[in-house]
Amino acid sequence: MSVRVSVILDRKGADVATIHHDATVIEALRALAEHDVGALVVSATGDTVDGILSERDIVRRLARDGEATLSSAVGDIMTADVRTCGPDATSDAVMETMTTHRGRHLPVVDGGRLVGIVSIGDVVKAQIDELTLQKESMQDYISGSSLA
Repeated sequence: MSVRVSVILDRKGADVATIHHDATVIEALRALAEHDVGALVVSATGDTVDGILSERDIVRRLARDGEATLSSAVGDIMTADVRTCGPDATSDAVMETMTTHRGRHLPVVDGGRLVGIVSIGDVVKAQIDELTLQKESMQDYISGSSLA
């Protein structure tokens, strides 16, 4: 029942919100709000993955360092050890990676180039859509409506 990441990206789009590591956390917060996302890929070029900055990263740093966090550079608080996947990865593999490494976003990299990002919500939606399609196919088969 697993869906390929490439299919998820085809459905949701491959746009990725990125930010430079020199940007401030307040700029990152504005970008998160503007793009209505929970994480930004940190990238010097826009097509590489240098790190990832999530709402969780910001909240944890705010709790530790307070208001000074807002003027910190993104590069100082980002997660540098970023797990990624390829477009051929399955939703099951992505969910396992997210669960094991406690992340909610996984950049998609193909040939060393950033080509998308999937969130846990994207993966769950894809799996629900797949289950719904399977259920409808089974109902059609059982009722005989798929017979010509």
